[in-house]
Amino acid sequence: MFPRRTPYYFLSILILGAAVLMLNRFPVCNNTLKGIFQSTSQRVFHTSNLITPSLFQMSSKPTVLVIGSGLAGLSAAHEALKAGSRVHMFEREAKPGGNSIKASSGINGAGTEYQATIAVSDSPDIFYDDTVRSAGARFQEPGPKGLDRKALVGVLTKQSAGALEWLTKEVGVDLSVVAQLGGHSVARTHRGAGQTPPGAAIVTALLKSLGESPDFTLSTSTEVKSLVVEDGAVVGVRYLVTSDGASSEEQELQGPVVFAAGGFAGDAQGLLAKYRSDLKGMPSTNTARPSAHRLLEEADVGVEFVDMSEVQVHPTGFVDPKDAAAGYKFLAAEALRGEGGIMLSAKGDRFVNEMERRDVVSAAIMALPPMELEGDAKQWDVTLLLDPGACEAVAGHLGFYTWKGLMQKKKVRELAPEVIAAVDKYAQVVAKGKDDEFGRKAFGRWRLPAGEANRDEEVCVGKVTPVTHFTMGGVVFNKDAQVLGKKNDETVPVKGLWAAGEITGGIHGANRLGGSSLLECAVFGRIAGAGVAKAVAKR
Repeated sequence: MFPRRTPYYFLSILILGAAVLMLNRFPVCNNTLKGIFQSTSQRVFHTSNLITPSLFQMSSKPTVLVIGSGLAGLSAAHEALKAGSRVHMFEREAKPGGNSIKASSGINGAGTEYQATIAVSDSPDIFYDDTVRSAGARFQEPGPKGLDRKALVGVLTKQSAGALEWLTKEVGVDLSVVAQLGGHSVARTHRGAGQTPPGAAIVTALLKSLGESPDFTLSTSTEVKSLVVEDGAVVGVRYLVTSDGASSEEQELQGPVVFAAGGFAGDAQGLLAKYRSDLKGMPSTNTARPSAHRLLEEADVGVEFVDMSEVQVHPTGFVDPKDAAAGYKFLAAEALRGEGGIMLSAKGDRFVNEMERRDVVSAAIMALPPMELEGDAKQWDVTLLLDPGACEAVAGHLGFYTWKGLMQKKKVRELAPEVIAAVDKYAQVVAKGKDDEFGRKAFGRWRLPAGEANRDEEVCVGKVTPVTHFTMGGVVFNKDAQVLGKKNDETVPVKGLWAAGEITGGIHGANRLGGSSLLECAVFGRIAGAGVAKAVAKR
């Protein structure tokens, strides 16, 4: 545009600087000024990849880059903004929220005010013991150097009540209903009293809060292609913007990174096939897509992964009668069983304590005869049944499930004779308060009596089958949410790189408790956001 080092050139620099101030001070002008700035800057600086977010680096506030828009990424962004940083978030899907927005059972908290309201005696120590018990033998394995499982679980459980308080008091999410899920010794999984599932309620509230800040930018349909590394430190990302199937030129943005891109349960042809080929043909609650783990490997900063073969098979994915063999399944929330639901085999019999850990219940289902399907597809014929009390307790969930045709309401007399017999038998168990056959101790809100008195009562039924749901393995990190890497035979935090959520490993061992996925995202996401903001503030 102008020869460099002339008065006109420097005048142009001043004009661009004024544009930066306008963009920062008046965010509503962004869309209008963005095109003008890009066009002018490319002519002045003779570059094709200078983009509007780069303006953040010209201001006094440091920029933090967050990969992934699930609860882990949103929590990190919230804390980084609160600490005075700017945040640019990258999401490869068209809509934000990741798998967190689909979470349906709730978030764990030990020692909360809502537990006290219903006289539940709980503590971080009890929660810690439940988590270790659920993790199994994996918890005793040392793993890669630098991995401290006890410290990670300690942080998760001790900060659980604080995470609930943050979400309810500061973010404004209703989490006042508490239920007991499988593998928990007490009721500690929180959800709201309204119709919105907890994951959606939390994610939408955080997105609204973040969107009100002029220092927050969310780029959807944007795929990070690589991490930028200098002298062993992560200093930025390279990415592509995709729209209508077309991609932009690769662009670069500098800043430290919080990696919160999720797990690999949807990567059926990649990491899932590599580590758990035995799960081939199993339906999933995850959208099919490649995992993001390779970005960490290719960064060449010495990262290690742990527990990668530990994949959670959730016992209850809904079988849609309209497309029974579909590979993608909606999750039947664990709260359905927690509030009193029972599971019946194809013969109409109960066959397991429905309140056992997820891995135990899934194994019991998979010990039953499988359905005969084409190819490698794996599916089982199991009925999930809720009595009127359980139906009322999860009314918010049922509205969606019945609308989708995944559950139906039927009078008891309309059920098969063997199912009626099973309902009567279980009703007697609940009345007695003791399950001699399977050892179930918590019966939720079940209130249906046995015998002819229940025949005109309405129950909710649906078909379910095990599904791949969550990956416990991931990148090794520490209690400060710093990713660890090998350097000169030592394991040290990788400069400029934090992680949170399902991308990390070492917390859950061989099995994750229901309600701890959202919790780890909130706890370690907040730690990562505060940590990265503190680090950039020192620069």
